[in-house]
Amino acid sequence: METVAAIPKYNLTEEQEKRLILREYRALLRSLKPKLKAGDKEHVRDAFELAAEAHKTMRRKSGEPYILHPLAVSRICVEEIGLGVRSTICALLHDVVEDTDISLDDIERDFGSEIARIVDGLTKISNVIDVNASQQAENFKKILLTLTDDPRVILIKLADRLHNMRTLDSMKRDKQLKISSETVYVFAPLAHRMGLYNIKTELEDLAMKYLEPDEYKEIARKLAETKRERSRYINEFIKPLRENMERSDFDFEIHGRPKSIHSIWTKMRKKGVRFEEVYDLFAIRIIINSPPEMEKADCWKVYSMITDEYSPSPERLRDWLSNPKSNGYEALHTTVMGPQGKWVEIQIRSKRMNEIAEKGLAAHWKYKEGANDESRFDKWFQQIREVLNMEDNDSINFLQDFKMSFLAEEIYVYTPKGDVKMMPIGSTALDFAFSIHSAIGEQCIGAKVNHKLVPISHKLRSGDQVEIITSSKQHPTEDWLNFVVTAKAKSKVKDSLKEEKRKIADEGKYIVQKKLENYGAAFNQHNIDTLTTYYKFNSSLDLYYQAAIKNLELKELKEFQLLGDRLEPPKPAKAVVDTKPEGTFTPSQRKDTELVIFGESSDKIVYTLANCCKPIPGDDVFGFVTTGKGLTIHRTNCPNATRLLSSYGHRVVKTKWAKNKEISFLTGIRIVGIDDVGVINKITNLISGELRININALTVEAKEGLFEGSIKVYVHDKEELDEAVSRLKQLSGIHSVDRFDTENG
Repeated sequence: METVAAIPKYNLTEEQEKRLILREYRALLRSLKPKLKAGDKEHVRDAFELAAEAHKTMRRKSGEPYILHPLAVSRICVEEIGLGVRSTICALLHDVVEDTDISLDDIERDFGSEIARIVDGLTKISNVIDVNASQQAENFKKILLTLTDDPRVILIKLADRLHNMRTLDSMKRDKQLKISSETVYVFAPLAHRMGLYNIKTELEDLAMKYLEPDEYKEIARKLAETKRERSRYINEFIKPLRENMERSDFDFEIHGRPKSIHSIWTKMRKKGVRFEEVYDLFAIRIIINSPPEMEKADCWKVYSMITDEYSPSPERLRDWLSNPKSNGYEALHTTVMGPQGKWVEIQIRSKRMNEIAEKGLAAHWKYKEGANDESRFDKWFQQIREVLNMEDNDSINFLQDFKMSFLAEEIYVYTPKGDVKMMPIGSTALDFAFSIHSAIGEQCIGAKVNHKLVPISHKLRSGDQVEIITSSKQHPTEDWLNFVVTAKAKSKVKDSLKEEKRKIADEGKYIVQKKLENYGAAFNQHNIDTLTTYYKFNSSLDLYYQAAIKNLELKELKEFQLLGDRLEPPKPAKAVVDTKPEGTFTPSQRKDTELVIFGESSDKIVYTLANCCKPIPGDDVFGFVTTGKGLTIHRTNCPNATRLLSSYGHRVVKTKWAKNKEISFLTGIRIVGIDDVGVINKITNLISGELRININALTVEAKEGLFEGSIKVYVHDKEELDEAVSRLKQLSGIHSVDRFDTENG
């Protein structure tokens, strides 16, 4: 696949392009060869010719012929996911219905209903992106319904996304940010959930290359620099293990592999450590060739040999042999103390387990005899179906809930009778109650976890045995939504609250009706809509509810005009409604323009700097159109950025800074170091004296020989801040210096 990327773009003659397309097609056939049965080759050829003809006038952003994209996606499906002939045909055709004159009926006529159904699923997914947010969530539901009918849809979509990420260089910066955010937010977790660890890792790394370019380059550089000493260490570590296993006549392979850039970066952020302090930069993998009935026993034998040689960390043993993850992943992970006092992670698995770990679902079908694992997948799909079929109007939260429920890592918990239930990490006793039955969830007042009484908000851990306690007097309350994480529980609690709200709102309806009639206005849809808009409620239900609980007195009613029996809102309120800040940014206006913020050349645009990430000039930023607030400027690495960019891409505005030395911005620097005499003096001298940066506030806390200082400073731009950070790091006794985002001022 990478061959496509390696060809110089834009300057190929027609003849060279034809040769390149043919070469890619032949490479695809070579990969497919082991799976081809009689007549298959002809079907693949028909699909290729149809796609080549349909896309013949189209080009990708890089200038290359469009057909290279479906060819590359097909090769990823076959070579990296392990899919077969029918999936290859679908991958070749995945864009034709959406982008060309060919209809779904044409595909059904030529290739049959199964392939047409998968292509239809893929077309629906493509339409998900770039629509308004609720529409996007609606479409996402449709995709997932297709996924539960035929998971190949999602596997081909992941291959499509992977190829788009590999060739993202030719896209504009705002598109790169949007596509990368979506990738990290939805597609990488989905790949993980489908058991495609290699693809998940590559998607995360590629997204990070665009979302965090500086950190990405820095870690990649350091990994390259330390490669030689890492290889030497791995060889030294492996040597005794290899000798022991050879003596025991195991058929095995053993190798060390570096962790992904994204996972190293995540660890650095989570633990607040530098690259040099991340101890597990690599993992050792041992793959044994054992017959299915001996796999588990052999893995434990290997574990025993490892722990004879090196001391294990007991709390870091992960046994996914006895309890495989619901995406089928099986392995034994342990972390041991290696030479030079370094912790090393080791993964032990059989050849079959390894294939499932790398090819996920597709490899699963190859080993279908393992009915036990298969049913876990089916359970997962069943749960998704259940949630999708619930009537929940609030689609916006759907993506968020879906991520929490179905894409999170899992724990396994037991019922009182000893049945295993897989739950997303972070699940509470209340989630468990809803997973058994909605009625049990709604009446849950507490639980016994491992025979100890706990509240309904208690977070469960793997291996817990849970017994639910119920009462017929219990009803769901608003605060339940703060601690349930599964989509089923959230949805059921919302339904129950809505029902409760509806009952109360019925009283409010009567109150509103009386007030309208006393004023001489009719109780009709027009007047109710007018009041709902005026008071800025989302629905008439909210209007009635607020009236019922006495939050709304309708005092302003006397300011309304009466035209016959129709209400017209007072003038000032109308003006407020009409001047929507979004009016400034019509899509046609800002299609490819770039808003410049600050300085003489800046567009005259009202904007605010986001409080969640406090951008300063020089930061990589984007503008986001907020209802009611106009344009908000966020850093691209803001904690909320991936959610905003992936869920509301249509509201994103390209933004860049203009130079302006007149305005200062408040930002923060956090310093940790050794508590030594005069250290604070050194720091303040450097900042105020040498660098002439104004200090707004300084707090220092010292304990047990270390100090931690937070300094709020006024800087003109990122260059000035970077200079300060780098100079502070050079002071003796300073351990780390980081930027932090100050609270409002």
